[in-house]
Amino acid sequence: MARTSSGGDARNDAPAAKQKKPKKRRWYHQLWDVYQMTRKQNPLVTWWMLAAFVGVVAVALLIGVLTGPWIYALVIGVPFAVLAAMFILSRSAEKAAYTQIAGQPGAARAALGTVRGGWTFEDEPVAVDARNQDFVFRGVGRAGVVLVSEGPAHRVGRLLEQERKKVSRILSNVPVTVIQCGDGEGQVPLTKLARTVTRLKSTLTRAEVTEVSKRLKAIGGVKLPIPKGIDPTRARPDRKGMRGR
Repeated sequence: MARTSSGGDARNDAPAAKQKKPKKRRWYHQLWDVYQMTRKQNPLVTWWMLAAFVGVVAVALLIGVLTGPWIYALVIGVPFAVLAAMFILSRSAEKAAYTQIAGQPGAARAALGTVRGGWTFEDEPVAVDARNQDFVFRGVGRAGVVLVSEGPAHRVGRLLEQERKKVSRILSNVPVTVIQCGDGEGQVPLTKLARTVTRLKSTLTRAEVTEVSKRLKAIGGVKLPIPKGIDPTRARPDRKGMRGR
């Protein structure tokens, strides 16, 4: 009897022990998510994609009618029509993503994360005005050092200039470019920030970029007023002290 009961428990526990593997998301699932997100921000994206698709197909058919069998032109034109629609979706999705993060602290750093071409940006700001939530982010690339500020022009300029002088004292021969990200006069909009950094003229070799990165690590970033060795997320109250013991 005991043996039968034990066998029954084992059989009942077997299905519970097996965990269902999460379904693998295919590329078309991700594409659908991007489309849904973009459509919420821009309801006209569907019509723009449809117009691009139909326009390319129409041009392909017209060329086919004038030059030869239209069926061949249609077969060639449909893939290009799909590419045109995907291009419209890609650009619209990029604008929608920027719209979602605009105005939030750290939006400039999120935009800088899309910069390629050998650029590296630190995750944490190198200068912070905690009261006004103004930030300065630092990156290193073939164009030298770039400092990107986030905040109103009349307020963040001093913070940005202080950081520029600090970097220039240590790297006197390295170009230091300052960029103010924002919607004010003389500032670079969030949607054009990555493009502005990418277009900076290269002046350093890859070996020099590596050396600059090493020297900048010695400067460090913002030091928060937290005692060393203490993790604020794991702090526990002293219960004996609370009870007066």
